[in-house]
Amino acid sequence: MRFFLYLFFGIFAGLYLSWPGLVIPDNWKCFNDIISKSAEDKISLKAALEISPSYLLKGKNKNLASKIRIVADACFR
Repeated sequence: MRFFLYLFFGIFAGLYLSWPGLVIPDNWKCFNDIISKSAEDKISLKAALEISPSYLLKGKNKNLASKIRIVADACFR
């Protein structure tokens, strides 16, 4: 039981240190807006500026984790 407590605390602490705005509800609204607009092919300027040039140069090797990281960096930092 103690192992799971440490595991969940470690996961939460790591996410909070990476994205401190993770617990703010307005940031989740931003996250949901970007996801919904990207489905309609309308991406926000804020999310577009968060994309690194190396990500664009890699081409088609874009997995789900890297896409989530870019959107989370745009909203939660």
